[in-house]
Amino acid sequence: MKTVLLRFGVLSIACFGLGAGSAAWCQVYPSKPIRLIVAGPAAGGADVLARPIAHKLSESFGQQVVVDNRGGGGGIPATQAVLATNPDGYTMFFANAINMSIAPALRAKLPFDPVRDFSPVTLVATTPLMVAVHPSLPVKSVKELVVLAKARPGQVLCASNGEGTIQHLTIEMLNRAAGISLLHVPYKGGTPAVIDTVGGQTQMIITAVPTLLSQVRASRLRALAVTSSQRMLSMREIPTVAESGFPGFESVQWYGIFARTKTPATAIERWASEVHKAMESPSVKTGLMQEGAEPAANGPHAFAEFHRVDIAKWQKVVRESNIVME
Repeated sequence: MKTVLLRFGVLSIACFGLGAGSAAWCQVYPSKPIRLIVAGPAAGGADVLARPIAHKLSESFGQQVVVDNRGGGGGIPATQAVLATNPDGYTMFFANAINMSIAPALRAKLPFDPVRDFSPVTLVATTPLMVAVHPSLPVKSVKELVVLAKARPGQVLCASNGEGTIQHLTIEMLNRAAGISLLHVPYKGGTPAVIDTVGGQTQMIITAVPTLLSQVRASRLRALAVTSSQRMLSMREIPTVAESGFPGFESVQWYGIFARTKTPATAIERWASEVHKAMESPSVKTGLMQEGAEPAANGPHAFAEFHRVDIAKWQKVVRESNIVME
């Protein structure tokens, strides 16, 4: 009885002074289903990572976490959908580097500010890109690629998912780090870029690991490196660009959860804690690694710092590469 009264007293103190708009917080959170808006289409990369986590959270919360896919538009429709809701902890945002770091670096006018309008909850996972070449290109390492590219300036064609994508920006990062001039060939998505590289229309490609895995395993493409700071747990045989002569080189697509600003800290902390537990689940962890992703739950404060550094990095890349997007 004392325990019950103590809990009631703590809850009353927590609710005191929250205001009329926070009446729901005088209940135990969560007391109803939660919507998780995913910046990406159903069955896309973000969705594949978000759904197993949503399932685990539904179990731990005792309330359903409903995935709401909002694809297209560089993630802008998804961010607008989040901003149209109340900051009550019952709508969360499964976002990624493209819409929360790269888009702000590329576009001067956006209908949102990733720092002002959103509160970081936790990083979820990171997915490095892979540097791969057509077997006809006589290189077996990044160092050999750099030597060849310097001998053939502007002649090595490198495919990407399109203008202004993380793949495009990573090509520019490598050009600047190595002092080379790979010729960027943008496609409308990863699949056509892979098809043309396998067919020999381009000599190399930098894109997401899952997009290339089957081609690399079938020896239709040769993997040279991954762009994470450390080797992937699931592919330790493939070196990083950083250890191939370019210390500090890192480019990863990341996925994380945000809330609207002014969302109660209680909800943010609860989500961060439960996501961390979900990421420790063998089924979730194994599923992520099969998709070429590395678990990376870290909590609100660490994620905020990670996000700040990531925005600054891409701003620098865009500025130094003179990339202009309408």
